[in-house]
Amino acid sequence: MRYHLLALTLIAGLLFPSGAFAAADNAAQPATGSKSTESGRAMTAGAVKKVDKAAGKVTISHEPIEKLEMPRMTMVYRVKDPAMLDRLKEGDRINFVAEKVNGAFTVMEFEPTK
Repeated sequence: MRYHLLALTLIAGLLFPSGAFAAADNAAQPATGSKSTESGRAMTAGAVKKVDKAAGKVTISHEPIEKLEMPRMTMVYRVKDPAMLDRLKEGDRINFVAEKVNGAFTVMEFEPTK
């Protein structure tokens, strides 16, 4: 009996990944999946919610970022280069790399998704 329960749990985990039953505003959630940059750094899928050029920040709703131990969330990030903000607008879907730089979470690079 214990083995059947374990097998069912494993199968359910494969068929219904974490968050598959979440009812929270799926239309506003970014596309799932991750991608790697040419340098091999993992990119995270996200959706731009706000661009604040004056503050040099961007608000992104994103998938989990394992290396930063972040769950799926919406968060404000600094950007490595303020010129990056000229290429972003509210509603854009992106893949991005974030790192903690001098104590602040910072978008190091991004690319638009289709």
